[in-house]
Amino acid sequence: MSNQIQPPESQPAESHPIWGDESATVELAADWAARRVVRHTDPLTTARSATALAADAGPTITASGIGAEAALSVFDRVLEPATRSQEDPLNLAYIAAAPTRAAVAFDLVTSAANIFAGLWEAGAGAIYAENEALAWITGMLGWPESSGGCFVAGGTSGNLSALMTARETAKARRGGRPAGGWQLACTANAHSSIRSAAKALDVDVVEVPMDARGHLTGVALRAVLERSPDVFAVVASAGTTNEGIVDDLADVAAVAHEFGVWVHVDGAYGGAGLAAPSVRALFDGIESADSFIVDPHKWLFAPYDCCALLYREPALARATHSQHASYLDHIDRESWNPSELALHLSRRARGLPLWFSLATHGTDRYRDAIERSLDTSRTVAAAIRASDHLRLVREPELSVVVFDRPGWQPADYELWSHATALEGTMLCVPTTLDGATVLRLAFVNPETDAARVIEILETLR
Repeated sequence: MSNQIQPPESQPAESHPIWGDESATVELAADWAARRVVRHTDPLTTARSATALAADAGPTITASGIGAEAALSVFDRVLEPATRSQEDPLNLAYIAAAPTRAAVAFDLVTSAANIFAGLWEAGAGAIYAENEALAWITGMLGWPESSGGCFVAGGTSGNLSALMTARETAKARRGGRPAGGWQLACTANAHSSIRSAAKALDVDVVEVPMDARGHLTGVALRAVLERSPDVFAVVASAGTTNEGIVDDLADVAAVAHEFGVWVHVDGAYGGAGLAAPSVRALFDGIESADSFIVDPHKWLFAPYDCCALLYREPALARATHSQHASYLDHIDRESWNPSELALHLSRRARGLPLWFSLATHGTDRYRDAIERSLDTSRTVAAAIRASDHLRLVREPELSVVVFDRPGWQPADYELWSHATALEGTMLCVPTTLDGATVLRLAFVNPETDAARVIEILETLR
């Protein structure tokens, strides 16, 4: 008797794909995407309640399916209109995203290619392209060619992965975990994800006092490190979300390294300024950092979601993040495997849209686009400074402009912000600074018209 595996005695006369012929579905989706890329946008606030959406959408997940045309119709008529347009030139709230059409189009290509980009063996071509984009960034950092990293979902993931590497490196270098536990140093201006990372890593946060300008300085850091020997890393900001502040990176790095402390620079928003000659000097000292993040979906014109996580010494990240199991034993550890550089394993090639846009347009045009955003912020700031009804609260360092309307109460700001959002005039939300309510404009879209913004600010009278 043969030991070979025997096929079934009978096969269906005609085999049909389980999903049927999806050609028409693909065409429908591709056509919608092509029209959406060139669609006119507006800054309307269009969020609706789940009850209202359910009433208009009707049942969509059913036993037999509702079909591609019906599903796309629900998305087109009901669901997508209930989302905020991130790329509109007058969406100046939070840090919006203004991707190039090339990047958005290639995000569709990236999804269609369905590349597993965690391991070189599976995604070599895609990872190579991503590394080309990362090399452009490390070049601006002034780091050695041996540096590098990978793309992760966002700044929160990037910060967590970098700080995990920092903690494990400190543990190896200092001979284990200190009796009282590890500590992480940062200012109150550090992004909220830093404290989230501290919780995940089970480390305490030591807050470093800021100077009068709101910056982390080497002098203040030294005082903290002298009394806190268990600090394993300091987080400096290269463009805070609320004010666009760049910490004194050179002094911070010098002091931190004197104490054997890892320097992580969070440039999720502001790191794009490295490409702009007019503000490049603000980042002096970043060449000495140990790790760095920047979100291309913020000010480098890529679609969601995309964070570039970089290490001066990637081997330290591999020592921290490499996963081992029987089914992973075959991995070529000598190759550039993004799965070994952050807290992830499965990943899409989310850096490809940035690569394609950079390859299409060139880095000079990226430089010009960032400079245009900076010019817009300076023009609007100058108009506010010269205004008789508004007050510029901080001189902008990058492209965030913070101002107030003397005499207004928090409720007045909320009312104006809500009205302009519902009208589709502009998205500008209140925030707080030094305990006071202020307004904040974040300029990351090179298509934003300064004159139109200044005209809208007249409604604050």
